[in-house]
Amino acid sequence: MPIWNIPFARNLFFTGREDFLERLHVQLRTTKAAAVSQPLAISGLGGIGKTQLAVEYAYRYRHEYKAVLWGRAHTTEALEASYTELARLLQLTQPNEQKQEVIVQAVKKWLSMRQDWLLILDNADELALVRPFLPTTFVGHLLLTTRSLVIGKLAQCLEIDVMNREVGALLLLRRARLVAQNGLLDTASPTDKTLAYRITEELGGLPLALDQAGAYVEETQCGLINYWQLYQTRRKELLKARGGFGDDHPEPVATTWSLSFEQVEQRNPASTALLCLCAFLSPDHIPEELIRDGAYYWKLPLQQATSDLFVFNQVLANLLKFSLVERLAKTRMISIHRLVQTMIRDTMEEEEQITWISRLVCAMSTLFPTAHFDTWEQCARYLPHVVRCGEWIEQKNLLLPEGASLLNRAGLYLEGKAQYEKAEALYQRALAIREQVLGSTHPHTGNILNNLALLYQKQEKYSEAEHLHLRVLAIYEQQPEDAHLKMGQTLNNLAVLYQKQKRYSEAERLHQRALAIYGQLEDTHLEIRDTLNNLAVLYQSQEEYSEAERLLKQALTISERKLGKVHPDTGNILNNLAVLYLKQERYNEAKPLLQRALAISEHQLGTEHPNTQSMQENYAIFSALVDQDENMK
Repeated sequence: MPIWNIPFARNLFFTGREDFLERLHVQLRTTKAAAVSQPLAISGLGGIGKTQLAVEYAYRYRHEYKAVLWGRAHTTEALEASYTELARLLQLTQPNEQKQEVIVQAVKKWLSMRQDWLLILDNADELALVRPFLPTTFVGHLLLTTRSLVIGKLAQCLEIDVMNREVGALLLLRRARLVAQNGLLDTASPTDKTLAYRITEELGGLPLALDQAGAYVEETQCGLINYWQLYQTRRKELLKARGGFGDDHPEPVATTWSLSFEQVEQRNPASTALLCLCAFLSPDHIPEELIRDGAYYWKLPLQQATSDLFVFNQVLANLLKFSLVERLAKTRMISIHRLVQTMIRDTMEEEEQITWISRLVCAMSTLFPTAHFDTWEQCARYLPHVVRCGEWIEQKNLLLPEGASLLNRAGLYLEGKAQYEKAEALYQRALAIREQVLGSTHPHTGNILNNLALLYQKQEKYSEAEHLHLRVLAIYEQQPEDAHLKMGQTLNNLAVLYQKQKRYSEAERLHQRALAIYGQLEDTHLEIRDTLNNLAVLYQSQEEYSEAERLLKQALTISERKLGKVHPDTGNILNNLAVLYLKQERYNEAKPLLQRALAISEHQLGTEHPNTQSMQENYAIFSALVDQDENMK
């Protein structure tokens, strides 16, 4: 048996982490083989399971060592006390030795002259405190656990992550005694399994939180369903309740992180402000430019910090020190654990929450671009955070004009990406705000009604679309002369709806009325292009091919001049012109247009987009017609 002073019993509920244990073992053995005098640091957020992983490693591989030692490293005093205990255990000093320097040097000398030992220094969050206690050279295994993601040259780093859904659910079920100690996930009842998944996701796969939840369920015998229901209303209290048998980690999640939050605030108030902001964003992939470009709306410490990259880096370094955020340098993104978000929000009064949400919505309304094709990449980068804003707006019932504008633009982007259900949800939320703030007949309300009507049209919900188009038309008919452009657009949109319903005479009348309104505009205006294109499709359906061709060529010229030759809108007109040629059996003219339109759509929209699939069908029809024509010859 090795010399041993591990202070914790082996965790009978230790679950998963086999890949981390294997990596840890391989890295330590590699270090020994290379005779590299460098510790290995297990790094990660408080409650992520660093100590548990170190304890399990000590028990699992104890047979490989002659001494397995443990020390507490959260303060200098704790390190000195731990080294005094080690010196006594290893019989390195006289029993009455009082000089701390002598004791530390004795332990360091023993470590440098022996091999086949493992020393674990737990909670080494201030790594600078640890360095004086480490020998200059050694060939044993020195393992640190630390919250800091910034290790520097002191150690190699093994960053530990949260548990995935399956492993987290299994830990929860085992800890709650709802499956056997070594039982598998499938031995749980279907209801408990589903609830375990849900709770794991809510707790962000954090082992300490899952252990805490399981202990509560075991002690109260309340079952997972009651725990889940209670978590919805008493989350704050539950995260403070550790349970009576948490000897290996006696502090609950709330206490574990509150200490980190306090230290962050003391070091840099701007870091705390950044945490507060991140608490209301989507937890993953927060663009750094969102924080910097939205600086005008943040509280003063963060606002000032974002103007200087050096200062901003210091703000983030303060959070990285406690693993409260992750920074992804390649994508310029930040991520935060969802339970950290929950804890931060729970420290705020309702008024402060609403203040942060309002600031965020106003900033996002400024930053989220109008959803044109060339802004799609930026829209995609910001979208998860816009959706989160929408959820806060609904939850807090906030009537923010900026919120309506933001959700409307995000809806346009989602509609462009053919994500119709998600777009509709945002349109409806934006419409509710506009109607309550501005009234049901305001032109800005009409803008959202128009977008929602066009969405219904794409979904072939013709009755709902017509009702909204007529509402929009009534709004613009009551507006002064400068609103006629909007009325022209509405007439065109309603005409397209009538075309789809084969109400051709009504559609033509509306198109002509729209063109009359557009008569004052330059002939390169996109509204004219749209009406020309749609009227051409109408004439094509009535076999007025010559007039349809003239209008389509005119529309194509406008589109290429205004948007370029590879824009998806240009591709749609090319496709319409190609279909017109197909109907006239002008196959040689149709083929290059079809190929060009399909290439544009596949490259710009993707193969799964409805427009691309429609063009693929048209090309298949073309190929079939050409084959048929060849066979007849």
